[in-house]
Amino acid sequence: MKTVQASRSITIPDGVEVEIKARSVTVTGPRGTLSRDFKHINMDLRKTDNTVKVDIWFATRKELACVRTVCSHIDNMLVGVTRGFLYKMRFVYSHFPINVSLSGKNVEIRNFLGEKRVRKVELLEGVEYIRSADVKDQIELTGNDITLVSLTAAKIQQATNIRHKDLRKFLDGIYVSEKGPIKVVEE
Repeated sequence: MKTVQASRSITIPDGVEVEIKARSVTVTGPRGTLSRDFKHINMDLRKTDNTVKVDIWFATRKELACVRTVCSHIDNMLVGVTRGFLYKMRFVYSHFPINVSLSGKNVEIRNFLGEKRVRKVELLEGVEYIRSADVKDQIELTGNDITLVSLTAAKIQQATNIRHKDLRKFLDGIYVSEKGPIKVVEE
């Protein structure tokens, strides 16, 4: 059965500009500009004074789910241009210490399980790599676009997959320990 109309709205925070043209959304804020294309979803995207309204007419259940998904994507863009996203990753090892360094735009993982092979993961556009000074064996990935930051973290984690060994015993790797928007320091 089809629903006649479903709609959701998102409030635009101060200092952020949203431009919608033919289901292509561009968000500009203090940290930069993000744009995303929603042309593959048949729905209405309209901007009023300080809200973005998403409407869909005569939709099935799967099409109704897209309304909330599009709103979440736009909300993540708004958070990205105002605060940004931070992913913290910890090194886990039992014997051989994992050595991670940055060379150019590549993250190089050395001495994983004592192997000589150097694993290289490319940092995606707009993602910054920081080695934590206060915490041992931790790196931080920051950026405006949540998809690029999380994809970089996933690639680093997958570079340290263990194959042909018992996964219950060999727990070594680089894992995401904390993720979310960058915390605002209030004074």
